[in-house]
Amino acid sequence: MKNKLGLSIVLVFIVGWLNAQEINKIPLPTNLEQGYPRLYVTESGKKDLEKTIKKEAWAKDVLKGIHDRIDAYVSRHVEDPEWMVSRLQMHWKTKATNIYVNGINYSHADGEAPVPTVRFVGSRDYTTPYGTPKLEDVLPYMDDPRGLYYPNRSKEGSPFEWVDPSKTGRIIYSINQQIIELARDAAFIYWLEKDERYAKFAYDIMHTYLEGMSYRSEPIDLLNGHIQTLVGFANFQVIHDNVLISVAELYDFLYRYVEVNHSENIVMYDKTIKRWTDQIIKNGVPQNNWNLHQAKIILKAAMVLKDNRYYEDKKGREYYINYILNVTSARQWSLTKFMEFGYDYNTGVWAECPGYAQGVTKDLTTFIKDFDNTFNHNLLPYMPGMKQAVKMLPQYLFPNGQMVAFGDSNYGGFYTEAISNLIRVAQKNNDEALEKEFTAMYRLFSEEPEEAKGKQRKPRADISSFFAAKPLEINQKYKKGNLEDYITQTFYAPNVSWHVQRMGTGKHGMMASLNGSLGNHMHANGINLELYGKGFVQGADPGKGAGYLQPIYLEFYSQFPAHNTVMVDGVSSYTEMFSNHAFDLIGEYPKSEKKDGYYSNITYSDVYFLEPETRSDQSRLVSVVKTGETTGYYIDIFRSRKQRKGDKFHDYFYHNLGQSMKVLDASGQPLDLKPTEEMAFAGGYLYAFDYQWDKKSLKTNNDYQAQWKIDRPNDEEDVFMNLWMKGAENREIFSLKSPPNKAFRGNGGLPYEVDKAPYLTFNARQYGEAWEHPFVSVYEPFTSSEGKSIASINGFDDENGGKEFVGLQIISKSGREDLVFSSKNQQMATYKNNSTNADYALVAKEKNGNIILFMGNGNYLKANDYTISTTEIGNVVLEEKEGQLWLHNEVPVVITYKNKKANFKAEDSRVINL
Repeated sequence: MKNKLGLSIVLVFIVGWLNAQEINKIPLPTNLEQGYPRLYVTESGKKDLEKTIKKEAWAKDVLKGIHDRIDAYVSRHVEDPEWMVSRLQMHWKTKATNIYVNGINYSHADGEAPVPTVRFVGSRDYTTPYGTPKLEDVLPYMDDPRGLYYPNRSKEGSPFEWVDPSKTGRIIYSINQQIIELARDAAFIYWLEKDERYAKFAYDIMHTYLEGMSYRSEPIDLLNGHIQTLVGFANFQVIHDNVLISVAELYDFLYRYVEVNHSENIVMYDKTIKRWTDQIIKNGVPQNNWNLHQAKIILKAAMVLKDNRYYEDKKGREYYINYILNVTSARQWSLTKFMEFGYDYNTGVWAECPGYAQGVTKDLTTFIKDFDNTFNHNLLPYMPGMKQAVKMLPQYLFPNGQMVAFGDSNYGGFYTEAISNLIRVAQKNNDEALEKEFTAMYRLFSEEPEEAKGKQRKPRADISSFFAAKPLEINQKYKKGNLEDYITQTFYAPNVSWHVQRMGTGKHGMMASLNGSLGNHMHANGINLELYGKGFVQGADPGKGAGYLQPIYLEFYSQFPAHNTVMVDGVSSYTEMFSNHAFDLIGEYPKSEKKDGYYSNITYSDVYFLEPETRSDQSRLVSVVKTGETTGYYIDIFRSRKQRKGDKFHDYFYHNLGQSMKVLDASGQPLDLKPTEEMAFAGGYLYAFDYQWDKKSLKTNNDYQAQWKIDRPNDEEDVFMNLWMKGAENREIFSLKSPPNKAFRGNGGLPYEVDKAPYLTFNARQYGEAWEHPFVSVYEPFTSSEGKSIASINGFDDENGGKEFVGLQIISKSGREDLVFSSKNQQMATYKNNSTNADYALVAKEKNGNIILFMGNGNYLKANDYTISTTEIGNVVLEEKEGQLWLHNEVPVVITYKNKKANFKAEDSRVINL
């Protein structure tokens, strides 16, 4: 009886699980188009297209541009049918079927087919001194034991040379892609104009290519390594087999011609497209942007296939569409699993670096829009978190509108296409609430300058231009949104280990961005800092520098010394790219995504990171302090120590934009740094050190400064970043030149060639531990017209003798005095009648008598006759301003002032009475 009951429970569970799987499935589109073409347009839409071309000048121009591109080749094909076909990169003589690769490079081929077969690309690394020749310069039927005949761009005059395929990057693929695209364009012209010359041109190319591909087997990695799980039929990475999309488009427009004239080959063509699609499903990487890129290729290929019932294996159009929507296999996940893995539905952040993350969100919304337009089927209701993913994009922005760029990212604006895609989906499905929500966002971030209004960009001479979405029509009844609805003072994304603090917008805005290394396309950078100042992301990340397989990327740009971080013993490192090293957020103010009810002139974050290579504790506390409308500074306290002791040294790296950097003493006088051979690979340290040069150093226990200058044209003010750092025993400071910052495209408004100039770098090396001797910094951005706002900075010690304490006195030229306290483990610290056990506290007194008492992650602060005490560790801000007391306490608090005492429950900022 027991066994039967157990079996019944198991059966009920299995049935329930299967039902749940069915419920969570995205329904497939119905009434699939049966005719050809069907990807861009159907036969029934031909007359409308012809009318558009007849009426619209832009459409005439697009058609003319296509003709201009292909007509000469088509005419030549009539006289010489072999000319273009022979320029396909094929195994013309050897007819090889089996491709072998040696890791990331082509090795050799063997086997023999009855027909010429398609060549495989030369290398996964596209970096090569050889160039893609013009089609006119490609040798016909090129299949020579000497290799391939391509121009060497590294030599004067770019002479043609015989070169081994493994050294040609993606040239082979590029030539074939170009020829297939010409055939696709010709197929479209044939469908539109019924000139069989174009059909013959297109068919001869398509047949040669697809028949050759039909005999090709999956490439074999001789190393039997990771590459074996990535390779497609044409490329080392299935996501780069985009030529299959072009093949599908070509086949779509040419299908009727093939059906009438060459129907005997249709089975072979379909089988080849299916095999190729299966290869893209079989290989790849599902946990990042690859999954979506693969799905886009699979969908295009699937759409030119017939329905399941036409194939013996029942793998037709519906099978592949359902696969990308609902089926999960080892390397191709369903759309829902892909999103659940990658998105934090609370924040909307995709688990890759910002550049790739916003690309995924843009591509997903495009996928939703295109799927709806093609199949009249709206996927948005089945994709939870998509709206939040679009709404969070502005959180990536610095005050100048450039995105944060940690990991493999670049500085630039975010794509508004994701917003417009959702507006289009809303309009098509008559969803007024959705349209209103994203129109408000679009109008806020897509305001066109007056001179651009009314001007339309000229469409490209491309088939897709005929079928591109019409210009977005904004419903004027939906008002522009507010910036505060999308950008908050603090924002924390735990799934990419990223925390940002910001104040204001534009030139005088301030922002500090911290990131660990969690997610895809990340670097080995510990607790990395990006800093903004006076219109520029001055403390900028350097970008990826070069291709992911290039030594300078692997050994420098993706490593600690390229970032604004602390490195331990010269060896701190871990896996870059897909990384799993996050920091813990210990404290912050205000709470992430809080929109109101807080004191707005101070923010802080306190994070902890376990540096895995040396098993070191690292703690970084960063605060942004606004002291006036145009003035403010950053505090950076970085503690670092090895858990097992035996610390050799800790290196604090900071890189800043500018054509010049000075290293100064506390009074502003230049320090005499001398050339040094320290900080090098020799000694058992990272290769990254050897990529830096012009190294100078000085040993000093005193306070010191570094100052960077962005030297702008005479009619514009120069921009500076000043770093003041507290001195310590056993400290050595360095000035260095690092490889150029490659993260700015078009120089980002900077007055020099950032991507070619050395990235000027300051380093402070603490011999021994850097926990009781931490790196204590104050950064102030300023301009030549305004000058510095800080008059002096001095450190002070805990009168109780606390060894982990940091104290700073910062006096502004306005007369304001700020006292900064930072302790660890709630140790009580005292200085001149001020006491606190907070991780971070700031006591500020303005010249006019206004007082700010800020307690971060503590339960006691005594200053200026006020005592703040709590039973819980938390954040409290008390401001005495113009005779009023303002209080924001995230935990219940008792406030004592002289003989008055009052209790307050946790509440947003408000006026209180004692």
